[in-house]
Amino acid sequence: MTDQPGQRPEERLPVPRQPSEVAPSSEVAPSTERFTAHPSAHRSGLSPERAAKIVTQSASARWVAFLAVSIVALFVIVYYFYDLGVPGVANSSRLEKEVAVQQVTDVARGYKLFEANCARCHGAQGQGGIGPVLNDQAKLLTHLTPKYLTTVLTVGGRYVCGDAASLMPAWLEPNGPLNYRDVEELVAFVRAPSTLAYDGIDPATGLTTTLKGWRDPTFAPAPGSTPVPNCWKDAFASPSAAPSAGASGAPAASGAPSGAPSGSPAASPAASGGATGTVLEITASGIAFDKADLTAPAGVPFQIKFTNNDAGIPHNVAIHKDSPAGEVVWQGEIFSGTDTRTYDVPALPAGTYGFSCTVHPNMTGTLTVK
Repeated sequence: MTDQPGQRPEERLPVPRQPSEVAPSSEVAPSTERFTAHPSAHRSGLSPERAAKIVTQSASARWVAFLAVSIVALFVIVYYFYDLGVPGVANSSRLEKEVAVQQVTDVARGYKLFEANCARCHGAQGQGGIGPVLNDQAKLLTHLTPKYLTTVLTVGGRYVCGDAASLMPAWLEPNGPLNYRDVEELVAFVRAPSTLAYDGIDPATGLTTTLKGWRDPTFAPAPGSTPVPNCWKDAFASPSAAPSAGASGAPAASGAPSGAPSGSPAASPAASGGATGTVLEITASGIAFDKADLTAPAGVPFQIKFTNNDAGIPHNVAIHKDSPAGEVVWQGEIFSGTDTRTYDVPALPAGTYGFSCTVHPNMTGTLTVK
């Protein structure tokens, strides 16, 4: 009710109804019965049919969960053996196969990096040149470790011999052009075992061929062999060895990668008569000997006139028992080209010997003493 001005509050309340205005009881509508659900809907228990249905549904759900867990567990077990291999079954591990494939990929990429950036100084086969030899088995076994190679590529050649004026720069960025993956692939190439094959370029034909790594996994130094010097230049300061077998103490080039020297094998040089007896002449050029076969008289001393035509590159001649991979029986002085030395070689028993350059083990030949 709205307020009306000029009236007191009690006058504004609803006006009570007079008793005479109340409807008689006969006029009141009779009470209506309340609507309710069927009594079966208000049961507090379960019917046997409903209980059986619930049990059936619960059992089905448990079986579904059991099958799901069993399938997942079986998948995990199968995948575990698929990834790591079945014990006792060779070549059953997927991870090992993938690692082998990735290693071949890394070595192949490292080979391309080496050819583009390193071969000029270290030689296409790691035989050395302006830089030190890399394919020597003794060095690969104990000296040229992955950590050492990575450090050299990171800080440059000054790390090798402490020479601040080293020609080898730092290769890892930001000081060099290679990123960390390039360095890893380059190290993988240098350290690749001889059992690993990859695609490369044959330097003789320029065609794609299958190449193998330098490192021989079965190599073991000869007893009493000299350890690899910390600085590669120290090897050039070693004096000529005494005539006795193994007196030089130089490590044998056992297991070194063989490489045929350039130039076709030549006949034995003619002996020049004189007070010194037989003189054999041989020349080093292009990191290779010009002759693959020499002949010397047995039981008498002779000389080797050795000419080094590789400017600034050290070479020498060493004679090995049986083959270039055998024990060193005599070793000549190492000197840089261009220059010539005449070596005095003591008398050797009749037989077949090998000769090589101790600085570049791929430079080899055969010496026949008769």
